[in-house]
Amino acid sequence: MTLRQALIAATQKLASSELLQPNAQRDAELLLLHTLDISKATLLAHPERTLTPEQASQYEAAIARRLHNEPIQYITGQQEFYGLILCVTPAVLIPRPETEHLVEAVLAEMAAINAHPQNQPLRIADIGTGSGAIAIALATHLPHAEITAIDISLEALKVAEANARLHQVAHRIHFQHADLLASHNETHAEPFDAIVSNPPYIPTMDQAQLHPQVRDHEPSSALYAGLSGLDIYRRLIPQAEAALKPNGLLALEIGHGQREALAALLTHWHRVAFLDDLQQIPRVVLAQNLTTET
Repeated sequence: MTLRQALIAATQKLASSELLQPNAQRDAELLLLHTLDISKATLLAHPERTLTPEQASQYEAAIARRLHNEPIQYITGQQEFYGLILCVTPAVLIPRPETEHLVEAVLAEMAAINAHPQNQPLRIADIGTGSGAIAIALATHLPHAEITAIDISLEALKVAEANARLHQVAHRIHFQHADLLASHNETHAEPFDAIVSNPPYIPTMDQAQLHPQVRDHEPSSALYAGLSGLDIYRRLIPQAEAALKPNGLLALEIGHGQREALAALLTHWHRVAFLDDLQQIPRVVLAQNLTTET
């Protein structure tokens, strides 16, 4: 079977699924490139190349997994985020382009705090680090930052550590197994200049409406946060206030329709600002705590 024939057959199989039909050709092509470890240019230049029996079997297995609505990223084991190729497994949420807005916002805020001497590195916490996407992106672009990456999942932390080593920033990221910031505050550890998080924020009542590739494959602990989707925010925001330095930054990704609820939760914070994504949907909220030094 040639590459062209394999691609046509796989596209037809994926197109038979109503859910997968819109991206059938794209998915079939991505999985073929992954299976053969070739570029799209090679595929276009040599469509008559023949697959070996082993390659054909591997490709069929990948297509079968996709037909069960398994995300492409879990099949290939990787996802690009903020220009970085990250390893992903079913233990972690797949990094989304929307979360890049959160990284951009934090980088802009940190650039504005240019008064930090280089011998006093910025201290940043990434809460619910998952694959380590946010922590690694920040470490890559803030060479004088020290980052604490926290997650309640040990399996997620293993993935994050592997990604940090891959991008050579593991020496500046401390990985911590904990439930939000409770352990940090109980031990009165050194406060942070910034706390950033893309927490679970999907209401459990919306579970049935999610695409099966999300609902049935991504970790529920990284998706849902109670009936309103606000459970984690309600716990994290007070903890963050106690864990930040005076006038420290809190940066959170938020879900659709949650702007007013977050504004209410941040009533006692300073400089609260909401940033829209490319669809003009509020996606990020920034705030500073009002704690003053005594």
